[in-house]
Amino acid sequence: MREGSPAEPAPGSCRAEDNGCMTSDDDGTMTADGRYLIVHGRRWRATDPAVPESLRQELVNELMAARRLVRSDPDTARPRVQDAKVALGERGDPWWEPTPAGQRVRLAAAMRALLRHRRPEATICPSDAARVAGGESWRDLMDTAREVAAELAREKIIVVRQHGADVDVAAAVGPIRLARGPAW
Repeated sequence: MREGSPAEPAPGSCRAEDNGCMTSDDDGTMTADGRYLIVHGRRWRATDPAVPESLRQELVNELMAARRLVRSDPDTARPRVQDAKVALGERGDPWWEPTPAGQRVRLAAAMRALLRHRRPEATICPSDAARVAGGESWRDLMDTAREVAAELAREKIIVVRQHGADVDVAAAVGPIRLARGPAW
């Protein structure tokens, strides 16, 4: 059995009529440990099963929207695909062996992917990203999620809001929201 690369299939290897490369002839079976999906003898990392269903569906929708852009606007599409796949646990550090650095990368990817998928004026809670990256242990990631939000805010990728006003996350006490920033 060959292990699939974490990259997207080669251009032209999927046909539109294959519905995302899966056909009725694919074996599409999961490994016993649930970590990989086997398709045509290739092993592909499975989505982290600890991602809450509503957030998983939102990230899958973002991934599919990004994939539809690959041919017409690859420079925009590829970072979107990357963020969605990292957030879902399909790329980056394995979701079953998280590292602190890998969790930070996954939190940032989840923040960007969730904000991209929502309306431009919409906000997300940092806990949404923590739930994606931490599953049932999401509360343990909240301090890290706020730190990652602060890093993205310093880069002006996002802004941190409290009661509708932009705030410095380090000075904010209580619930905050994240929105697209000026360098979005």
